[in-house]
Amino acid sequence: MVFTFPREEEITPEVVNDFIKLHQAEVPRYKRLKNQYESKAPILDQEAKAEYKPDNRLVVNYAKYIVDTFNGYFIGIPIKVSHDDSKVDEQVDTFLKINDMDDNQAELSKICSIYGHGFEFLYQNEESETCCTYNDPLDMFIVYDDTIAQEPLFAVRYQKTDDGIKGQLFTTSEEKVIAEGKDGLILSDEKTHFYGNVPIIEYIENEERQSIFESVESLINAFNKAISEKANDVDYFADAYMKLLGMELDEDGMRNIRDHRIINLFGSEEVSKLVVEFMEKPNGDASQEHLLDRIERLIYQISMVANINDESFGNASGVSLEFKLQPMKNLSSMKERKFTSGMNRRFKMVFNLPTNIETSKKDEWRNLVYKFTRNIPRNISDEADVASSLAGVVSKETQLSVLSVVDNVKDEIKRIEEEKPKAYPTNPSGDFLIEDKVEIGSTGQAPPEEIKALNGAQITSVLSVLEKVKLGDITREQAIAIIVDGLKLDSEVVRKIVGG
Repeated sequence: MVFTFPREEEITPEVVNDFIKLHQAEVPRYKRLKNQYESKAPILDQEAKAEYKPDNRLVVNYAKYIVDTFNGYFIGIPIKVSHDDSKVDEQVDTFLKINDMDDNQAELSKICSIYGHGFEFLYQNEESETCCTYNDPLDMFIVYDDTIAQEPLFAVRYQKTDDGIKGQLFTTSEEKVIAEGKDGLILSDEKTHFYGNVPIIEYIENEERQSIFESVESLINAFNKAISEKANDVDYFADAYMKLLGMELDEDGMRNIRDHRIINLFGSEEVSKLVVEFMEKPNGDASQEHLLDRIERLIYQISMVANINDESFGNASGVSLEFKLQPMKNLSSMKERKFTSGMNRRFKMVFNLPTNIETSKKDEWRNLVYKFTRNIPRNISDEADVASSLAGVVSKETQLSVLSVVDNVKDEIKRIEEEKPKAYPTNPSGDFLIEDKVEIGSTGQAPPEEIKALNGAQITSVLSVLEKVKLGDITREQAIAIIVDGLKLDSEVVRKIVGG
């Protein structure tokens, strides 16, 4: 449910109290969804059966499976936030690290999947750092104005205590303390904040604010009931009944059969008409299994979350795997757009504080780039082939973004540049050339014709030895001996290279 209130009207204690009552009406639904996720299914609270009847209550927690599987796929790989301006990018990265946002966003995403929506709360800590944390809708709600844009008007976080309602009211410019007095709620202790908007951000799973498993909740309950009854049937018929027709047994005879497990009936003229056998139990196993299979298929189909434990998943690859994950991919794309909207509101408020970013760049939140990566098995070889084929067609940044092993493209480009060896001239065959203009040793003389062309390994070896001479690790005579012995060159030629 979306709460709205006219922007032009005053936010009084009575108004806040009315919305708290509206929110309280939603709390039972939130608790039901929370219980479903935590394996506290309705079947555990059903009326007990007669004492002589088995009363198994099995809970197959599909709700938790759906939530955890989907969020592992959606946000198992943390969201990457970047900006073209290196200084802005650094400040954003600092904010994310201070607030451990990888974990915060994962928990926020899970809250949204369970309840249909969740909240993010901005505040300043004792060091005047902007902090961010998540909150479920059990004790928090937000009210929007009644315009077409539905801009945030105020938000409330509250608890019911022995002394009445206590909490906080957040508006676009201030924060107030909520307390319950004799005559109703009291708003006091006003504190100004500088976020420029209500510092509570609502993130939604979908526009209807519906839990990811709410559409299959009845199917989950039906599955729990069916599998529990199946277990009851197994228990009920575990001790089979024996029937003896055509003869009467006394207590001693029954005890003898039970203790010795031998049946010896005689003395009757019509022994052939005696019947001794176990009573057959009704066999409903096939219909029960059919029902369970049907319900299970419907749960995955309607929730649009893939059953990754299915045997067919292990054999799927390429396009086949893409088709199997397509419904979940569609669900993720929708949630990604909702999540991006929430993060934009977050950074807009974070950038509004000059302690976080210089005032001239307060609008740079518009240029932030969010990268969501679906958490699925990757074929690194295929990705490498695609990346190679893009060389010279797209930018280096776009080319590297194809590779799932690259977490941060900008950092990877920097590392590539740092690892590049010093550029040396080469001939058409790719061998390094020592040009006449290059002074190899200390003599300043041009190298002789015999070493005008060296292959890559040779030139690398020579340069490595010369570096050791420069550092004082070895003498020039030792360097000459190493090169002569290693490259099989004339000692006089090597002396000209080394310079000595």
